[in-house]
Amino acid sequence: MPETARQLLGSLTPAFAELAYDDAADSGVDGPIGWDGYDAARDRAAGRTGESESVLCGVGAVDGVETMLIAFEFGFLGGSIGERTGLRIERAFARARELRLPVVSLIATGGSRMQEGMRALTQLQRIARASGQAREAGLPRIAVLRDPATGGGWATLGAGADVTLAVTGAQVGFAGSRVRPEGHPDGYAAYTAEGQHRAGHVDLVVDPADLPRRLGRWLRLLTAPSADPAPPPAPLGATAPPASGWDAVQAARSPHRPRAESYLDSYFEWREDISGDRCGGVDSGVSCGFGRRDGVTIAYAAQCGTPTTPAGFRTAARLVRLASRLGVPVLTLVDTPGAANDADAERAGVGPAIAEMFDAVASAAVPVTTLVIGEGGSGGALAFAAAGRTWITPDAYFSVTSPEAAARILKRNPGDVPATAGQLRLSPQDLVDLGIAEGITG
Repeated sequence: MPETARQLLGSLTPAFAELAYDDAADSGVDGPIGWDGYDAARDRAAGRTGESESVLCGVGAVDGVETMLIAFEFGFLGGSIGERTGLRIERAFARARELRLPVVSLIATGGSRMQEGMRALTQLQRIARASGQAREAGLPRIAVLRDPATGGGWATLGAGADVTLAVTGAQVGFAGSRVRPEGHPDGYAAYTAEGQHRAGHVDLVVDPADLPRRLGRWLRLLTAPSADPAPPPAPLGATAPPASGWDAVQAARSPHRPRAESYLDSYFEWREDISGDRCGGVDSGVSCGFGRRDGVTIAYAAQCGTPTTPAGFRTAARLVRLASRLGVPVLTLVDTPGAANDADAERAGVGPAIAEMFDAVASAAVPVTTLVIGEGGSGGALAFAAAGRTWITPDAYFSVTSPEAAARILKRNPGDVPATAGQLRLSPQDLVDLGIAEGITG
């Protein structure tokens, strides 16, 4: 990773046009609270770094995409956020709205500047307001967490971004290294880029050498939405519908049936995943992100054949809401025996999480297209499905509950399960006849 903010900017864009700054708001001897020696400390920081403040803001093309770049200079008082920092960031977001540009925040900060007291801390409100206005304007916001990314910089620009990348080994957390509790059981692994990724707060951990490429891909994805609904993918498995409901269930449960990853790889030229629900959870059985197809971007939320956990529903809802804000159509793939129903899932709020996904799909301002590619198990599957825009493959089924569960509920014998499957009318052709599916792909 380049050592200074300007070196980093130079690695990302061939030409960085820095904004003109108005630092007149900073007045008085030794800053707003008269901290003895503050002016001298700033002068020394300026002499060391060649910068007049801890952040540089301006416009540059990253992989061909014009972008508003906000880069922290950690060498200037630890990249701390003071009043001038807040004003510069506010101006950068305002200019991004004027020019309709995505915003990339390259964060390396120890937090708010103590030498300015509460005047420094309240800059977080200024930054949050400016970032929120960009969000409401439909502008993509990407954060890159460098080392360190702590305090208010993490809690506003970092955690508040639409997509959050972090460089390998970076310190990431609200608590800085000097204020963390002693004797943490995981050896402070929770305060790292990798720890935050495992906890669902960071989308991707990136090798510093690979940052320009990955950031460029994300910018191209988030700035090239399709104007049309996502077409349903072609079937990758069976091409003929099953003979019975029970045959449909067996085909969907076959270990040889193509899964979501195969469909996504076939459908997209390339793609990037988001990860985590931003509430401390990750579900490896749900794949969400944005992909390039025929020169435009389509978002995806795909179940991968396992029971979907609360984290999976929340991550998918996060994806759909983000795509809706950015004007990106969504493809969902349904394949789950049902929502996770163990005690851990209940404690983690599986019901509210399913409700989030239902709401995100129902209220999306963009078209959502659904393809059922395997098991469609009850409400946990239906939450991923778009009313009026659902298709199904020949080797899939959709049911109010599994045939086995239906037989138990109705106090039938295990031998009655195949007949119960037929009565449930869960096969692809049944779902078309019932008006649940628009058609069988193939």
